[in-house]
Amino acid sequence: MTISALAGSAAAESLLERIKNGETIRLGFSNDPPGSYPGENNEPLGFANAITAGILKKMGAAKIESVVTDWGSLVPGLQAGRFDIITAGMWIKPERCRNVLFSEPIGVGQGAMIVPKGNPQGLHSFQDVLTRGLTLVTGTGYADVKNAQKLGIADDKIMQVAGPPEIVQALKAGRAAVGVLGDNITANIFAQKDPTIEVVDPYIPPGPNEHPAIAFSINEQAAVDAFNAVLKGYIGSEEMMTSVSKYGYGKRDLPDGKKTADLCNG
Repeated sequence: MTISALAGSAAAESLLERIKNGETIRLGFSNDPPGSYPGENNEPLGFANAITAGILKKMGAAKIESVVTDWGSLVPGLQAGRFDIITAGMWIKPERCRNVLFSEPIGVGQGAMIVPKGNPQGLHSFQDVLTRGLTLVTGTGYADVKNAQKLGIADDKIMQVAGPPEIVQALKAGRAAVGVLGDNITANIFAQKDPTIEVVDPYIPPGPNEHPAIAFSINEQAAVDAFNAVLKGYIGSEEMMTSVSKYGYGKRDLPDGKKTADLCNG
């Protein structure tokens, strides 16, 4: 066999085959604790990475490595082949389903708002932000950007930054009146570490529950099917809950029974 033929054979190898063969699987995620973030040696940490790593190991994967990028580059990066799977706990949305294949949900959430300690503006919803003409800050590409736009919040009142650490920084610097995070777990962890901010309670979300999942390339259906087969028995198991408890993920965060196919159809 020629060198070019060998290269072509390797390129044609599916993700599922590579997993079963124990080849290195690249996990793409943003620095978005506690869902996904890199450790000291670029180790993939966070509950979404822990769930994914546990399932991949059961599927035969012997080695995984991290590819850290900003949130807005995750889908383009997957499409360009810079990594094999997105483990950022991306919410399942119809528009995203046109570009990636999602696993079944790995959790449930409604997002969260953070404000300066004492909530001086008395904010509890996107409507409050709109009514008072205030600025909110959230992550680039987050679903809440569209949620805010749909409600009528002007683009110049929607600040988009790289991720949760930058959201907190913008809030603390006074560049926005409120920060919008993807889940309550993340919001609570930041608030516990920083006494100058707090999580809005009660918070009135702009829509129904959101459902994070693991994303694959659009041509890797076999890998998604195999991943889902393991996920079915793994999600909520003692083994899984032990691996994610240190990241603040508890029974309240488990999926609510919604299916990816229905969520993709809107």
